[in-house]
Amino acid sequence: MGTWGSGNFDSDTAADHLSGITGRLVSEIEEAMAGDPSGLEPDDYDGVAVPCNVELLCLMAEQGYVGARVPEPAMVEKWKKTFMDVWERTIDDLEPGPEYKEDRRAELIRTFDRLAALADREHVRE
Repeated sequence: MGTWGSGNFDSDTAADHLSGITGRLVSEIEEAMAGDPSGLEPDDYDGVAVPCNVELLCLMAEQGYVGARVPEPAMVEKWKKTFMDVWERTIDDLEPGPEYKEDRRAELIRTFDRLAALADREHVRE
């Protein structure tokens, strides 16, 4: 196993570990997207967990660590469309205030777009 620095993520073993973590996050998002769309509604578990997992992927990928993998850009765009379609269709049922609704929509879009940009950058290098 190779070690290239003194940092916590500067070895082959650390890269393998990080790859496993990011792979699990991607798998959880894929499962949520493939399941019943009602599970993605804003007040359901996956409706909260998916954006959290997308954010976690972004945070890890932005560090530039070896092993921090993100999905293909087309997959991220598909996730965004699926998620936002459910969100747009169901958010009004929860009677949010207009400011919250606008701010939350912007945050969700920003989160998916951030991952899409990281995916573009990652998959250009391959």
